[in-house]
Amino acid sequence: MQLYLVQHGAAKTEAEDPQRGLTDDGRRRVERMAEFLAPLELALDRIEHSGKLRARQTAEILAAQLHPRKGIVEVAGLAPNDDIEPVRLRLERESKNLPAGRRGLMLVGHLPHLSRLASRLLGHEAGRAVVQFQMGGVVRLDQDEAGRWVLCWALVPELLSKG
Repeated sequence: MQLYLVQHGAAKTEAEDPQRGLTDDGRRRVERMAEFLAPLELALDRIEHSGKLRARQTAEILAAQLHPRKGIVEVAGLAPNDDIEPVRLRLERESKNLPAGRRGLMLVGHLPHLSRLASRLLGHEAGRAVVQFQMGGVVRLDQDEAGRWVLCWALVPELLSKG
C-alpha cells in the first residue's frame, strides 16, 4: 500500500474567514503540487480529508489532477487533535485486504495529527516528530512485505518550479 499524507494548503486566519478556507497563495501552491504529481500517475484509490474547509479544498484541487478511482471522501478522525490510533488501525486492516493490484490512499489533514500518525506508522512514539510537514506538502509512506511502513519520499511546494 502506498500512503500519501498531505498537510492542507495555507489557510486564511479565523478573522479573515471563520471557516478558514485556503488563501490565494495556498491554493496556488496546492495547484502546483497537483500539476507536478499528475504525470507520476499515482494509483490512488481515493483521497480522504478531515471535512474542514481548508482540507476539503486541498483534496478537491488534488483530485482534479490525480483522478482517484473512488473520488474524495470526508472521514472522521483526521482533525488536528484527533486520536491517531483509530486511523492507524484502519490503515493496518485496509492494507491487509488490498487486492493484488495494490492502490494508494491519500489523507489530507492537519498538524499535529499528520505528524503523530507518520511517527507512529514509522515505529516511533506519536510525540516524536520524524517528518517535517509543510502546508501543501506530500509525504509518501510505503508498506513493505512484512507490513512495516517506510518513508519513501517527501515533497514540499518550495521545491517545485514557479514557472
